[in-house]
Amino acid sequence: MARAAHERKVLELRAALAAAGTLGSGALGLRKRTSNLFRDRAAARPRIDLHGFDEVIEVDAGAGFVDAEGMTTYERLADATLHARAMPQVVPQLRSITLGGALAGVGIEASSFRHGLVHETVAAFDVLTADGRIVHCAPRGEHEALFRGFPNSYGTLGYALAVQARTMPVRPFVALEHCRYAGLPACVEAIAAQLGAPSVDFLEAVAFSPEDVVLSSARFVDSAEAPSDYGYERIYWHSLRERVHDELAVRDYLWRWDTDWFWCSRNVGAERPWVRRLLGRERLNSLTYQRLMRLNARWGFTRGWQRLRGRHPESVIQDVQIPLARAAEFLDFLAREIGIWPVWLCPIRPAPADGPRWTLFELPAGVPFLNFGFWDVVAERQPHEPGHFNRLVEAEVAALGGRKSLYSDSWYTPEAFWAQHDQAAYRELKRSYDPAGVLGDLYAKVTRHG
Repeated sequence: MARAAHERKVLELRAALAAAGTLGSGALGLRKRTSNLFRDRAAARPRIDLHGFDEVIEVDAGAGFVDAEGMTTYERLADATLHARAMPQVVPQLRSITLGGALAGVGIEASSFRHGLVHETVAAFDVLTADGRIVHCAPRGEHEALFRGFPNSYGTLGYALAVQARTMPVRPFVALEHCRYAGLPACVEAIAAQLGAPSVDFLEAVAFSPEDVVLSSARFVDSAEAPSDYGYERIYWHSLRERVHDELAVRDYLWRWDTDWFWCSRNVGAERPWVRRLLGRERLNSLTYQRLMRLNARWGFTRGWQRLRGRHPESVIQDVQIPLARAAEFLDFLAREIGIWPVWLCPIRPAPADGPRWTLFELPAGVPFLNFGFWDVVAERQPHEPGHFNRLVEAEVAALGGRKSLYSDSWYTPEAFWAQHDQAAYRELKRSYDPAGVLGDLYAKVTRHG
């Protein structure tokens, strides 16, 4: 029934496109009810509505695949696969992230030390292109170049209508071990030792300061004596320094960070018990904080408060990928120049030498990386040029041979941006799938200033 419904939606979309001729003229974007982007979006841009493409089509746990439409949230995707005792190999941390969004951006989680990034777990997908075609993209075939170029393209090459992602089997519970280290170098050694460990299913760390780092390893188990609940009154990230052992139901483990948006809920006082009780379990999630964040961005409450205090604020909301061997250098830089704590650390497996070459997100083969996630406002009494701290981050990432995700503010010059992305291959993809440029240019879309 689900596959028949999907095919019916595709036929209806084809008919609508045929009647319109193309997607239209002028700049186009995707209409979404929610967004996990943290940069300004063009307000006056006409948008195509694909919100109906939000269903799971088929789960084949035996074969190790799930087929779902592009606007399917990971919460819905996870629920469907968990029902079949499986889960996508990589499930990003926030319930509202969509499968197509993670594919067109860069999706990561604690299973990335084994399976890589979201796009590395995708077997094939169907794309609505700017000229009105619906094409099937796979590692081999007519649209192989688009398969390799779609990740990190952020809607500038088309929109995913359906995606086939690989799954892995699960057990009912997850057992966690938290180990504290007095610095990142020792933690990095432990990460390197566990990259190939068959007994570990999930691996991540949190740096609370340069001298206080907690490495969390987790594995599936069949039973748990007293599984923890971090969906309401208790706070997951507090537990990392309070407990050595922990247990969670597998679904609760997948959304352990969503309740408090990692730790960003503290910015609206949600660490306080009375605030949590006021919000209630159903509102303690990333969707609530997104709405509050966008209201704050619209009305400028934080900017006004900081200016009353005589401070000049700058949002520094970034995820960057640094070679594991140079991770300690980057944490030293964060402590010296940025000062945002905690910092989320997520290992990424070395890219296989015989794997696909990803046009817009190429990591060198054989090199393990560590993702750093840091999200807050830096406010100083001394004024700086716009984007000062974000520019420092971008320069340091480049100097250490790393990469930066593009979901938030970027301040690259065109030269610096295209030094990290294959401009020639991207231009060829634009000529093939968006010759009129109606979906916009990647550099123009993701950067605030040239």
